[in-house]
Amino acid sequence: MNPIQRSNRLHGICYDIRGPVHEQAQALEASGETILKLNIGNPAPFGYSTSNAILDQIHNNLAASQGYAESAGLESARGAITDYYRRLGFDDIAADQVYLGNGVSELIMIAMQALLNSHDEVLIPSPDYPLWTAAVNLTDAKAVHYQCDEASDWVPDIADIRSKISDKTRAIVLINPNNPTGAVYPRQILEQIVAIAQENDLIIYSDEIYDRILYAEATHIPIATLTDDVLVVTFGGLSKNYCVAGFRVGWMILSGKLSSAADYIQGLQMLLSMRLCANVPMQHAVQVALSEVALPGGDLSEAECLDKHHPNNLTKPESRLTQQMELSYQMINQIPGLSCVKPKGALYLFPKIDIKRFNIKNDEQFVLDFLKQKKVLLVHGGGFNWQQPDHFRIVFLPELQQLQQALNALGDFLLDYRQDS
Repeated sequence: MNPIQRSNRLHGICYDIRGPVHEQAQALEASGETILKLNIGNPAPFGYSTSNAILDQIHNNLAASQGYAESAGLESARGAITDYYRRLGFDDIAADQVYLGNGVSELIMIAMQALLNSHDEVLIPSPDYPLWTAAVNLTDAKAVHYQCDEASDWVPDIADIRSKISDKTRAIVLINPNNPTGAVYPRQILEQIVAIAQENDLIIYSDEIYDRILYAEATHIPIATLTDDVLVVTFGGLSKNYCVAGFRVGWMILSGKLSSAADYIQGLQMLLSMRLCANVPMQHAVQVALSEVALPGGDLSEAECLDKHHPNNLTKPESRLTQQMELSYQMINQIPGLSCVKPKGALYLFPKIDIKRFNIKNDEQFVLDFLKQKKVLLVHGGGFNWQQPDHFRIVFLPELQQLQQALNALGDFLLDYRQDS
């Protein structure tokens, strides 16, 4: 019998957040080792949980959630999302511009499948969240990576974006706040990207899943609030802001220049219908999560002020998450051979490693060696489509003591680490 081969479309596709090094970690666990998994932004295993109000809303609606819902999502959820984004500055959006999905990941795949033909191109940041590159390449289109500038707090390099536009370019992707770097983009950069999209008739896809996880004085500006002349597809969800990654509740909002997108929207609706609907019970969480939440900087009720799960409290200066970010940033920059830009949002740091000092030729080998010796799982920079073997991503979700132990282990590992030539 001839071996059964994978599809040619999967050649070159990777998702190294759960790739070969993760498989090695699973093998070590199976042999009895305890692995600290700093490879994925999954709040629940590290003691983060959502509010009882969200859980109660789901429990109370389970009996009514046994049938299919409308493909676009529950009316209550879409209405709550619409109201919330109007308060954020989205002008003239209606519930029929909102689509619910089984997490943002599913919606990214659908958005790309509905748009792209063979040999089309999409501009994607480097480093990126790798699902974006995979989603484009799986359609037989081409992901073209533009550089983000580490020396300028990891903001997109506008000149590099312009240099990579061709007659095949269909769209530009933003990840803001950024995964893996933690960058939060200033208005000036966003306005320049809007101008580029308008000049070249591009769609903007804006992944804003971390829009409430902001540190210090960082302010998130939804790019859709800056233009009515460009089609913008904004992605958001509950998984990070409300610490319910396993619920798989995401959404996308179409706004701006809708008049030219009727055929594309019909394509989206067709694909959404083919998967019937998103998970119905979990959609009931949306209304209570968004309708009772003050916006960043807004007034909270007394009960909300005491609720550590409230997203406005998640990154206060005294919060656990902020303290973990600060500790990670300080300790990494104290390790000889490492440096790191301080994140302004999200759950990650993306440190730079001195490859000459450690003779690093293969960043995946570096994180694998660290895993085997210290039993801590990281992700190499190449997993985020960063082309040099000089970065890695670390999740700072563990409690302070556990995080300190992991970073001490990293410093100890690097004292005498050198890759074989």
